[in-house]
Amino acid sequence: MPMHFEPLDFSRIRTYSIAARKNKVSCQGFARPYREGSTFADFIATIPSILAGGEYREIIDSIVKAHLSRRLVLLTMGAHVIKVGLSPIVIDLVKRGIINAIAFNGAGSVHDLEIALVGETSENVADGIREGTFGMVRETGDILNECALRAYEEKRGFGEVIGERISEAPFASMSIFAEARKAGVPTTVHVALGSDIFHTHPAARGDAIGAASFHDFRLLCGIISQATEGSVIMNAGSAVVLPTVIEKAIAAARNLGCRVEGFTGINIDFLRQYRSLNNPVNRAKELGGKGYSLTGHHEFMIPLIAAGVIEELRRTAGN
Repeated sequence: MPMHFEPLDFSRIRTYSIAARKNKVSCQGFARPYREGSTFADFIATIPSILAGGEYREIIDSIVKAHLSRRLVLLTMGAHVIKVGLSPIVIDLVKRGIINAIAFNGAGSVHDLEIALVGETSENVADGIREGTFGMVRETGDILNECALRAYEEKRGFGEVIGERISEAPFASMSIFAEARKAGVPTTVHVALGSDIFHTHPAARGDAIGAASFHDFRLLCGIISQATEGSVIMNAGSAVVLPTVIEKAIAAARNLGCRVEGFTGINIDFLRQYRSLNNPVNRAKELGGKGYSLTGHHEFMIPLIAAGVIEELRRTAGN
């Protein structure tokens, strides 16, 4: 027999005054129109303090406080940050002493090196695969494999040797590795074997690449061991490799008794991905800190954050 249904009688619904309700949105947090001739700091003040607008300000505040209190500000970044032209922004933050350490995936080393060598990068992958030439540029493969072998033989880090090797390249001023080396900021490279173009070259040696990258992983563990309260770990443009590396580095540091907790985890990418949302964003929250995930194009989001940090530091210095 079919069930029987009747419309609900709303005559006894209980209501209450809007004055008694707690609301999540107030006009006090609304955007303000931009005024011609305003400063960038004035522009930031026009952004609504709702959702990502509020998080944007909190991210700026976290980085500024970490810098002023001499806490770790670690940037982990994929190659896309370089490919969309943001190396000068990262280099400027390094020179200002705001970023203390940088971790790259393997592709980051490829594109940074090519920019340093010829001021250009990013080949047409589809054409290269059809022609059997994708990833086969001689200089890129030779130099990175030479750096891996040297790091292996000298028991040094991959990122350290890359920075040295390309510091005299024609466009070295556009190289994050080279400029970080000059500033005394460590760079690490975290390779997934088979994922980068220099792995297919005749000079490639898996033992050398693996040892060089493993040295960098242990160094990153040492860096992350200092991610105490007030520190910042910010990931940009790596959806899988670097988030999983962050996770293992945190685990290793805490296993050895380091108080990796209370830090702010930030992720910036086109999409919200599972691993990068966990590491460092959710992991930071689980360990007593704060976590933020901003979704958008790097070529807009990273300059906005960098400029916001610089303006807030200027304002703070003036007070």
